[in-house]
Amino acid sequence: MDEQTISQGSLQPLSQQLPRPSRQQSTQAVRRLPHQPSQRPRAPYRVIAHLDFDAFFAAVEENLDPSLRGKPVIVGGGERGVVATANYVARRYGVHSALPLRTARRLCPHGVFITGNHHLYQEYSHRLMNMLEGYSPLVEQMSLDEAYVDLTGTERLFGSPVRTARLIQRRVQEELNLSISVGLATNKLVAKVASDHQKPAGFTVVFPGQEAEFLAPLPVERLPGVGPALLRQLRDRGVVTVDDLVRVPSHLLRLSFGEWGEMLAHRARGEDPRLVVPRTGVKSISREHTFDEDTGDISILESTLIALTEDVCRRLRHKRLEARTITIKIRYSDFVTHMCSHTLPRPLDVDEILFREVLELFRQGRRRRYHLRLVGVGVSNLVPRAWQDDLFDQELPLLRELDLKLDAIRDKYGKDAIHRGATRPYSWAGSS
Repeated sequence: MDEQTISQGSLQPLSQQLPRPSRQQSTQAVRRLPHQPSQRPRAPYRVIAHLDFDAFFAAVEENLDPSLRGKPVIVGGGERGVVATANYVARRYGVHSALPLRTARRLCPHGVFITGNHHLYQEYSHRLMNMLEGYSPLVEQMSLDEAYVDLTGTERLFGSPVRTARLIQRRVQEELNLSISVGLATNKLVAKVASDHQKPAGFTVVFPGQEAEFLAPLPVERLPGVGPALLRQLRDRGVVTVDDLVRVPSHLLRLSFGEWGEMLAHRARGEDPRLVVPRTGVKSISREHTFDEDTGDISILESTLIALTEDVCRRLRHKRLEARTITIKIRYSDFVTHMCSHTLPRPLDVDEILFREVLELFRQGRRRRYHLRLVGVGVSNLVPRAWQDDLFDQELPLLRELDLKLDAIRDKYGKDAIHRGATRPYSWAGSS
């Protein structure tokens, strides 16, 4: 296929758009797959860029203190916390995101450990999003350090999507003094994998029709959603690369992994129908707590969950939202993490009802005898508050009235002005 990018209603040769990389640009080389016979598609493709800051938190800290450059910088909070980001110098010592800080200190005792400055990271993130919105109205922020941009149809304003993406990468370096990697493809899945392909400061383009060929030789764990647990199961079945996964019949994947198995089959072929959707409003609310010491004390565990649920529900009411889906997070002392969810028949924001749901999920979901390191509570499937209760449910209005009175007391006198008796052990243990 001739090199080409496809915009709304038109085809433009990429050979005219894409400057050939110089030797100095070899670390940012555009990936070119073998050409195939030219074939005009039946419908236009999207042109989607995924942009991902390189070692974001650590890079911001280096901007703040240039003397850190060239040293192993590790960002993470608390003695028992985990690494949020490690710069590329620290990664040479085996330090990586989500590694326990105690382990990181053992691997890299001479590293510079920084608690972090979330407000500063948010400021840099906000500047990136403002920059991206100058090129397309379709910007979907995924986290502080990554976003998707749909560049389809922007040629008349800015030139080819490849040139636009390179311009954005250059502006981030010049204006924010930060390195960012870019992946450009016809869908979100492939664009995300592409942005990670040549980090740091990578720039990878996957041309239309070459998505499966690009993914095939990669390790299967490069597919988003393939975490350690799923990776072990896939390797047990002889699946090492994405190409191995493609060769497994879809019905066997579905038999082994349910609906997720079917989704895996599509992802392995580079298929992803999701659109770039700007995020407007809150999608979920969550709270979690890391214990000072691993604990198996059921009273502390359940009182902590109740306190977290209470805080989540209060946030819901302040935002005038209700939630349908409740999720709990359980992390054991060996860092194995389980999550359990339940969707309610109708959205709610009432403490007492969510308490019951959370505790039931916890009692069903805790299946190991290990002590726990962390518990968390989250809600999603959020909708604007309706206030129209079931006319035959006499309990719900009374419970909500109690919650609102507690909210009013805390708003006036502070969060710790009043506690439920069931949360006292949690209060004594402290919170994080």
